Amino acid sequence: MQELVIHGGRALRGTITASGSKNAALPIMAASILVKGTTILRRVPRLTDVETMIAILRALGMEARWVGQDSLMLRSRGADITVAPREWVRSMRASICVLGPLVVSRGAATLPLPGGCVIGERPIDLHLKGLRTLGAEIYQDTHQIYARASALKGGRVKLGGPRGSTCLGTANIMAAATLAQGETVIEFAAKEPEIQDVARYLVACGAQIHGIGSSTLRIRGTDRLEGCEYSLIPDRIEVGTYLAAAAATGGDVCVEECRPDHMAATIEAIERMGVQIDVGRNTLRARRAGDLRAIQFSTAPYPGLPTDMQPQLSALLCLARGAGAVRESVYPERFTHVRGLQRMGARITRRGHLAVVQGVRKMEGTRVGATDLRAGAALVVAALAAQGRTVISKVAQIDRGYQHIEKRLGKLGARIRRREARWAGSRRSA
Repeated sequence: MQELVIHGGRALRGTITASGSKNAALPIMAASILVKGTTILRRVPRLTDVETMIAILRALGMEARWVGQDSLMLRSRGADITVAPREWVRSMRASICVLGPLVVSRGAATLPLPGGCVIGERPIDLHLKGLRTLGAEIYQDTHQIYARASALKGGRVKLGGPRGSTCLGTANIMAAATLAQGETVIEFAAKEPEIQDVARYLVACGAQIHGIGSSTLRIRGTDRLEGCEYSLIPDRIEVGTYLAAAAATGGDVCVEECRPDHMAATIEAIERMGVQIDVGRNTLRARRAGDLRAIQFSTAPYPGLPTDMQPQLSALLCLARGAGAVRESVYPERFTHVRGLQRMGARITRRGHLAVVQGVRKMEGTRVGATDLRAGAALVVAALAAQGRTVISKVAQIDRGYQHIEKRLGKLGARIRRREARWAGSRRSA
């Protein structure tokens, strides 16, 4: 087990290049099951979640290997394997995205219930409802999902839930519909840029999808999808995390090769906190000279503020002058980062899906643990600004979404290093 050691209090300065989007890469990799021939996927981040999806695809008979530094070759080899490996599926929620492609292309699927970050209830009922609407027979017990279909047929699928549309559900049903007979209409489809990227990949392979970027998708099934070369969009959550880190430390950081048009809500929130954001065609620069200002913000489906940025912005709010508030509307239980921030001196009061934050002048380094991916990112943001040394354990959580985070932040002047953990995870590490 590894941990990060961060000596805070140094302003980040410099330029960094955005990685490709993890949240687009995973469902696109799953969708490659549908494709005849070879997919070359470019700008793929080398993350543990990506390696997990590679392992799943290989277990399902796919060829998957790295070609160069950030390109991934995916090829179907005519396999008929329909049982996904439990050891990999249980470690990552995005593994559910292989369900639809397996059913429509191989006629069946057996999938252990997926795992992932513990950020509250994230049911898969809309995935199953959508596939049933297209004609799949599905049985679920306490451990696994069993699905089969001789042929899927188009239908009208409604993917709206109590907290909005489902991103992975949209990706799953959309992928399955590309090879279903007739037309499928998905209502209340997710509009996130990552889901748009999945759709555009499928179109590049020959799928007929209309309404990309809207809440209504129309998919006309086709007989065959062919491989292609495709480049992922930039990772807007990674970019937002680096902007938050620059703001927390009073630094000056430019992120290149990003998509500012995908990040309007994040940019607006950081600007309201007193940070200057310079927006270029494909660059974002964050500069902070004065104090941070406390604000209120709420997460929402795209184009609203992404829930994946809530922990990092909450860490920033801890350092602001005055009292602020955070409303988590997507995953109401997503506050696992609060305990670690409190150990560093933050003043946060949790009230259901609302957190009230009273800013403090400084935070203090201590030993904390990354309970999930974005909670770990929030602790990194706080540690960079804190006085003294912070040790963050359970770095494997952070590695799921940030490639070589210590090297990339180090290039911006952060005093950060990785080492083998010196304490067992059960010994007083938060």
